Amino acid sequence: MNPARERRPEVTPGWAVLLVDEDLEQLEFVRGVIQGIGCAVQACNSYAEGMHQLVSGAFNMIVVGQGSRNFEGRCILEGASEFNRRLPVVVVAQHLEMKCYLEAMQLGAVDYVAEPFAGAEIARVMRNWAPRRQALLDAERRNSSLTSERHLA
Repeated sequence: MNPARERRPEVTPGWAVLLVDEDLEQLEFVRGVIQGIGCAVQACNSYAEGMHQLVSGAFNMIVVGQGSRNFEGRCILEGASEFNRRLPVVVVAQHLEMKCYLEAMQLGAVDYVAEPFAGAEIARVMRNWAPRRQALLDAERRNSSLTSERHLA
């Protein structure tokens, strides 16, 4: 077996994830999955509260429920895009809605997970995005320290 192939990127322990879903059953299921991979979860069962938390908190990722076919979760995706474009947003849906999927991707979602999904699918998405998110943060820190050094010189 190839050890490099067996290594899987892991979510950074203590990652702060904002979870927003008005479906309480789905909210609790997804919360359990996210906590199970070592993340801190701020869960909100209303989109309005999710918007408030988005602006007032520091999160590494957002997981938002699509809502109905009307895609009520869109407001969180749009808010994240305005607040911090680099913040990865995953949309979870009870049923695949192609129109909502396309809209979510156009608005900048990094993934769209539709039922029937297992906890492993959500964990996979988060594990795939963890290294990318960390690389972006590291690049931002390097760029800001270089900019600061230039201003001091």
